[in-house]
Amino acid sequence: MGTLTEDEKTMRLQGYVVVTNNSGEDYENAQTRLIVGKVHILDEIAALARRQYPYERPGEMEILREGMASRYRGRRAGKSMLAQINGPVDGLGRKPKEITKEGLSEYFLYTIEGTETIPTGFSKRLPSFDVDNVPVVNLYKYEEQRYGPSVLRFLSFKNDEEHELGATPIPGGMLKVYRNAGEGHLSYTGQSSFKYIPVDEDVELNLGPAANVVVEPKLMDFETENYRFDNRGNVSGWDEIRTFKIEVRNTRDISVKVEIKRNFNTSYWKLANSGDFGQFEKVDLRTVKYTLVLEPRSTQSFGHVLRTYHGAREQNWRP
Repeated sequence: MGTLTEDEKTMRLQGYVVVTNNSGEDYENAQTRLIVGKVHILDEIAALARRQYPYERPGEMEILREGMASRYRGRRAGKSMLAQINGPVDGLGRKPKEITKEGLSEYFLYTIEGTETIPTGFSKRLPSFDVDNVPVVNLYKYEEQRYGPSVLRFLSFKNDEEHELGATPIPGGMLKVYRNAGEGHLSYTGQSSFKYIPVDEDVELNLGPAANVVVEPKLMDFETENYRFDNRGNVSGWDEIRTFKIEVRNTRDISVKVEIKRNFNTSYWKLANSGDFGQFEKVDLRTVKYTLVLEPRSTQSFGHVLRTYHGAREQNWRP
């Protein structure tokens, strides 16, 4: 669970794990330990099952056992998680349980304070970590060819010390993001699933479509010119000129950063920008990007004229 501050510059990041007991036995007052990572010992068992003689010659059994144990101890899991609970007491006046982390090769073992009773067939949610004041960046993206007509909201941070993280990798999961709306109220912002995040790795989470930031490109004019003809009088080349107006609206009460990408169906083009188009850059042969910062409850417009070269006219194109 991620809880953004009102200005959305920092976030409280809380992790949980769900422990499900499908063992057929009730566990009463049991100590709970979590290994974050995957142990692939089943791969070894499957390999043994395919052998003609599962343990080869009898004299090699002890050697095989030792080899398997060595592999098991040295298996790389690669998925781990920051685990430290120092948050406030819960609604019942109880202090959150502390978690002790121990390194096991390249994965981690977490021991949750106290004991838990989990009957068979039941699940219980337990705290995993709690980190406050994680600096984040909000970015709104528009790219019609990739996302359709909607503007998508992205939330990014980094798993390092500067962002109050970085002690261990972060395992994959689902992050639900809320915004502190004041007076103890939260407003839902969006959610995103993500995979394992190594230390010092950048994180960019797609929170889904945003209705309060709108990008509307409009085709204002279209014409063709500079025709070329072959020996039979057929058209062999021409230019197409499209004039666009792009309007960007921010209906939020805070400023937003918007990234707009425009994709072209050819690599033979020239572009002339006009108006307040912010920062402009060419991404690749067929894509350009505009980056704008809009003030709260504001509208910004800019335009561009796109000339594309077709057929024999491609020979007249110059970058």
